[in-house]
Amino acid sequence: MAKQFNIYRGLQKPLIYKGFQGKFIGWGLASLVISLVLGGLIGSLTSMALGGFVCVGGLIGGLYFTAQQQKKGLHFKTRHTGVFQFGSDFKKLRNGTKKKNGV
Repeated sequence: MAKQFNIYRGLQKPLIYKGFQGKFIGWGLASLVISLVLGGLIGSLTSMALGGFVCVGGLIGGLYFTAQQQKKGLHFKTRHTGVFQFGSDFKKLRNGTKKKNGV
């Protein structure tokens, strides 16, 4: 009799951390790191207060942008808004379709 082994099939659930899903976790971490680096750089070159404002503003702005992009979905889709009217030719529907070439 052959031995049977369990197969690991991954998480089976979407990866979620603090409300961010999938690739948006990386976007959130990137905004955190970028804002810390820019805030530290500006703080060391000018004043600590300005660096702190840049750090906090960049972090809040980056996380807000990430949350807004996550609402659009994992893949960027074009969303059309408005009312669409499709025209129809009722004469063709009433007369039926005629075959060409006589076949």
